[in-house]
Amino acid sequence: MTTLPMDSDNNPIPALTLNPNGAHAINVTSVSARNIAAFEIDTRVISIYATDDVFIRFGDTMVTANSTDHFFPKGLYYDFSIGGDKVMHTPYVAVLAANADCYLYISEKQ
Repeated sequence: MTTLPMDSDNNPIPALTLNPNGAHAINVTSVSARNIAAFEIDTRVISIYATDDVFIRFGDTMVTANSTDHFFPKGLYYDFSIGGDKVMHTPYVAVLAANADCYLYISEKQ
């Protein structure tokens, strides 16, 4: 058994190294926000950590988050696959505060 993220064929994606230029921080409020710079094309996994509860949605430059999107609890450090191999790359994550303003920290992994 592995705790690594899985691709669309249910194969583990090796948790790689941190991208030295792939650290992001989003100031999360009651208005949807997303990472300003797109995730690099060779980034296959991102790790996120929120300082308070948030809602998240992955997508392109037009992505927005709302209160019906995926709930992500505060204090959890979690890896997400954002593409590679047979899966289209997802370059952005939108985030919306669930309770209070906070920060979402993102680390790209390659």
